[in-house]
Order: sequence, then structure tokens, then C-alpha cells
Amino acid sequence: MPDMLSSGRARAALASSARVSVELLLVSVTVAAALWGLARMWSVVWPVIIALFLTTLTWPLTRALRRRGWPSALAALLVTLLFLLAILGIVALIAVPVASQSGELTDGVVEGIQKLREWAAGPPLNIGDDQITAALDSAAARVQGSVGSLVNTVATGVATTLNGLVTAVLAVFLMFFFLKDGPRFLPWLTRQLPGRLAHDVPVLAERAWDTLGAFMRSQALVGMLDAVFIGLGLWILDVPLVLPLTVLTFVSAFVPIVGAVFAGFVACLIALVSNGPTDALIVLGIILVVQQLEGNVFQPMIQSRGLGLHGAVILLAVTLGGSLAGIVGSLLAVPVTALIAVIWNYLREQLTDPPQEAEPDKSQAGVAAPGV
Repeated sequence: MPDMLSSGRARAALASSARVSVELLLVSVTVAAALWGLARMWSVVWPVIIALFLTTLTWPLTRALRRRGWPSALAALLVTLLFLLAILGIVALIAVPVASQSGELTDGVVEGIQKLREWAAGPPLNIGDDQITAALDSAAARVQGSVGSLVNTVATGVATTLNGLVTAVLAVFLMFFFLKDGPRFLPWLTRQLPGRLAHDVPVLAERAWDTLGAFMRSQALVGMLDAVFIGLGLWILDVPLVLPLTVLTFVSAFVPIVGAVFAGFVACLIALVSNGPTDALIVLGIILVVQQLEGNVFQPMIQSRGLGLHGAVILLAVTLGGSLAGIVGSLLAVPVTALIAVIWNYLREQLTDPPQEAEPDKSQAGVAAPGV
């Protein structure tokens, strides 16, 4: 006779599933509401996030100065000024050599365009000058017909640039205050929270800070590896502006996907106009190989060790963050995933029962008693 399902167990299983589904729905609604509020306050939250990233990079120097007896405000001010000077130095390191060789690069671009036209005029394309002129006229007519949209695009770009400048200035000021008053934050937070939260929240904040610092250090190491390998390839090929391109590659590594694409495009363009299409293709190959090594070897390996995350988790997090929020999502995917892991591990620690000590065997105790 076949086994029959128990109606009581089936009802209990359905009731448990319904209860769990309602609880998950409530949690999802709470998370969605929190994300909605975060999006509404993004103009304030984004500078805070950038300031925290910058603070993790500059805090070791500030801490060293404070340990030597420097006042907190003076140490924070000096480190902030040094950071701004470093940024200006990087900009100068990139801009000055480019400006000094701008004439050669311009001539190279013109010569490259002329060579491209000569190549297009030959087989197999056989595109004549009249066809090129007609295409240029058609493009100009399209541009004239979309003047309104171009104006809107330019206005949007100007507004975005201004917002970026305001965000950068606000982030620098916040970095100064974080460096100055950061060590006072956890004691202040402990005094403001009631009950057990006065212990749990500061512990989580300290662990999150350590995780964020590990992320920034690993990202800097990945950027350095990219800059060294790509810069070495450019130096071997005798491409001009090797040092500015190397610095640009290092700085661009902090902006996932778009930063690498931008730095690679600039390197290939300079190689094309200075060394010709063959070296430009070689540079493109070097960049693609290095980027593949970074995405599949360097970054997962380094960040998995520093953040305690598996390499596959990091790759999936970057992919999901990019699909949900573009560049910002790619930038924040790994640290957000690491912070979620920190919170989850802490909850597991608090919800796990402590190990129970093994009780002594009464029979063994009874045997050993007469011999005492």
C-alpha cells in the first residue's frame, strides 16, 4: 500500500511557508523604503561616501601625526592640504607633458586622418573624396537639425560638471572633519544609543571602517599593477607621454569599467598618432590582456584576501551593481557587498549558541572516586 501524505504536516508546512513569505515581504518592503529614502538624499549621501573613501586613504598619515603629538585639527589640515597638492600634482603631471607635445600630437592627428582617407580611397573600400564630402555635408545637416537637442545636452553636461565640482568640494571638507573628529565618533555614538545598540552599532561601525580601508588599499594595489604593466608596454613601444599615461591608468583604476576604457582609449589614440596603426593595435592588445588579468585574476584575488570575499562573489557583485546603477553601482558594488558580509557575520555571531561544555561522565567519576 503506498504511503499517504499527512494532511496535518502539509497544513503545518503551508502555514510555515506563508509565515516566512510574509516576513520576507516585510523585510523587502523595509529595504525598498530604505533605498528609496537613500535615493532621495543622494545629493548628501554621495559626498559622504566619497569623503569616507578619501579618509581611508589619508587616515594612516593622520594617525601617525597624531601619535607624534600633533593636535587633531592641525594634523587633519596638513593631511588635507597634502592631499590637494597631490591631486594638483597628478593633474600637472598629466597636463604639462600633454601641453608641451600638443603641437606634435595635433600634427600626428592630422597626418593620421590623411592616411585614413588615403586608405579608404584604395581597395577594397574605394571611397572617393566626393563621397567623403557628401557624408560630411550630411553629418553637418543633421547637426544643424538637432541644435536644440545639442543645447540641452550641453546644458546637462554643464550642470553635471557643476554638481561634480560641488560634490568634490563638499567631500574634501567632510574628509577634513572626518580626519579631525573621527576617533570621537564611536564614543559619541555609544552615548547616544540605548541598550544593546550602544554596543552592537559601534562594533559594526568599527568593522565596516576596517573593511572599507581594506577595499581602498586593494583597489590602489590593483591600479598600481595596471599602471606598471601598461606603462611598461608603452615604454617598450616608445610611445610618447608614458609617465602621464601611467598616472592616468592608476587614477582611472578607482573608477571601474569607464576608467579603464577612458585610459585605454587615450593610450591607443596617442600610440596611433605618434607610432602608427601597428603599435596602436599592439597597445590595444596589451591593454586588453592587462584588463582581463585585472578583472579575472588580480582584482578577485587581492580583494578576496583583503575583504574576505570569494572572487566569484566580487565578479557577480560588480556585474549586478553595474546593471542596476551604472558607474556608481560598479564603484560601490564591492564595498557594499563587503559591508553586507560584515553585518551578516556579526548577526551570525550574535545568533549562534555558545558551545556547551561536555558534562563529566558519572560512571567514570564513580570509578575514580575510591582511588582519591
